[in-house]
Amino acid sequence: MAEEKKALSPEDRARLKAEFDQDWRKDLRKSVPPKERMKSVRQKMPERPADERNRDFKEVNLGLTAEMAREEARRCLDCPTSPCVTGCPVYIDIPAFVKLIEAGRFVEAAWKIKETNSLPAICGRVCPQETQCEEVCSLKKTGGSPVAIGNLERFVSDFERLEGSVKVPPLPPPTGKKVAIIGAGPAGLTVAGDLAKLGHKVTIFEALHESGGVLIYGIPEFRLPKAILKAEVDYLKRLGVEIRTSFVVGMTATIEDLRADGYEAIFIGSGAGLPNFMKIPGENLVGVYSANEYLTRVNLMRAYDFPDHDTPVFKARTAAVIGGGNVAMDSVRTAKRLGAERAIIVYRRSRAEMPARIEEIHHAEEEGIEFQLLTTPIRYIGDEHGRLRAMECQKMGLGEPDASGRRRPVPIEGSEYTTEVDLVVCAIGQSPNPLIPQTTPGLKMGKWGNVEVDWTTMATNLPGIYAGGDIIRGGATVILAMGDARIAAAEIDKYLRR
Repeated sequence: MAEEKKALSPEDRARLKAEFDQDWRKDLRKSVPPKERMKSVRQKMPERPADERNRDFKEVNLGLTAEMAREEARRCLDCPTSPCVTGCPVYIDIPAFVKLIEAGRFVEAAWKIKETNSLPAICGRVCPQETQCEEVCSLKKTGGSPVAIGNLERFVSDFERLEGSVKVPPLPPPTGKKVAIIGAGPAGLTVAGDLAKLGHKVTIFEALHESGGVLIYGIPEFRLPKAILKAEVDYLKRLGVEIRTSFVVGMTATIEDLRADGYEAIFIGSGAGLPNFMKIPGENLVGVYSANEYLTRVNLMRAYDFPDHDTPVFKARTAAVIGGGNVAMDSVRTAKRLGAERAIIVYRRSRAEMPARIEEIHHAEEEGIEFQLLTTPIRYIGDEHGRLRAMECQKMGLGEPDASGRRRPVPIEGSEYTTEVDLVVCAIGQSPNPLIPQTTPGLKMGKWGNVEVDWTTMATNLPGIYAGGDIIRGGATVILAMGDARIAAAEIDKYLRR
C-alpha cells in the first residue's frame, strides 16, 4: 500500500514559496546581464498635451502601458543591499514587486506592495519618490536615471483595480480590542489598515463628510482622481474598517468620551488644517483666500463643476499664488483651469530653493504658469467695495542659509512695484488643527501647536494615545504621514496585546 502523503504545514509552504521566489528572481537576474540593464533608458510617463489639460480637471499623467512597465522593471539590478527599501518611509519590498512586474505578474506585484502599503494607487501619484526611494537607487549612483519606482507602483495598483483582482488578505481572529482613529487622511487610513489586518476593531472618526483628508480636499482631481481615492478607501472598508464621517472629535465627542466608550487605544491624525497668513495689510479683502479654503472649495466641494455642484468659487482674470511648494502649484494650476488669463506664482526665493516636486514645477511651466521669483507681496490693495484689485510687491535677494538650509530672502530697498490682481491664494503653509489639543487636558504640545510624540513609537505623553502625520510635523508629505502611521500601528498593537 502506497505511503499516504503528509500535508505540508503552513511553515513548510511558506519556506517552499520563499525558495521558489528566490529561484525565479535569480533566473530573471541572469536573463539580462547587469551591464545591459544599466544601458536601458528610463521609460517616460505619457502625458496629456499641456494646452489641452490646462483647461479641464482630467488627470495629467496617463500611466505606463504593460510593455513600458516591463521594460522599466528590467532596468532594476535587484541589488542585494536594496537601498530603495530603506529610502521608502513605509518600507515596501521594492525589488520584489519590480521583479514581479518584469515577470509579467502584475497582480502579484500589487499584492506585494499591499503587504506594507494599503494606498499604492495614491502613493504612485503623489509621493515624492525622486527624493526618497529613487534618490538612493543604485542606477542613479552609477550616473544613470533611477528606476521609475513611483510610476511602476501606480501601474500595478491601477492594473489590479481595473482587472477586478483586488483581494482582501486572510484576516486573523478578532482580538476584541477597539481602536479609535481621529482623521481619515493618509496617516489615519494607514493606521486603520494595518491594525485591521492584525484583528483589531478599528473605527475612523472623520470631521468632513468624505474620507481622505488632504487627499480629497487638498490635492486636485488632475493629480489624484477622486475615483482612485474612493477605491482605496473601499479596500480598507473591506478589511473591516468602520468610517464615521461628519464626526468632529473635540466637539461631537472628546477623546475622553471615546475612552469611556471602550476604545483602548487612540491615534490622532487630524492633520494641519489651520492656514498661515503673512499678516500684511489687505489680507481681509474679498478675493484673498488661504490655499486651504480655495482648494477645499474646488476639490472636495467640486466648485470646478459648478453649477452641477453648487459651490461657486471666484474665477479670476489675474490670479497670484504666494508660495513655492506643492500646495502652491496645485492652487495656481487650479486657477488656470478655472479660466484665469494670467496665473502667477510669487515666491520669495529662487527656483533652486522651491520645495515643490520638480515634476509639478515642470507641468506648471508647460501649462502657461508665470513665475515671479525672488519676490514677496507686502500689501494688498482693494477698491471702494473691499474687493482685491492690486498687489504691491518687493524684490528680494538671497543671503546666508537659514534653519531650513535654504538661503534666506533679504528685501531690496526701493524695489517695490504694484501689479493688478483680482485673486490671491496664500499657500505658505499650515499649522496643526488646535481643536483636539484644546479639548484633551494634559496632552503635551510643542511651541508650534504640534502634538509631541516619542518619534520611535509615535506615543504621546498620555497612555494609549498616539499621533502621526501633519498634527506632529506641520505640513509634510503624504508618505511621511504614512511612515509615522506604520510605526504607530505596530506600537498600538504591542500596547493592546500587553
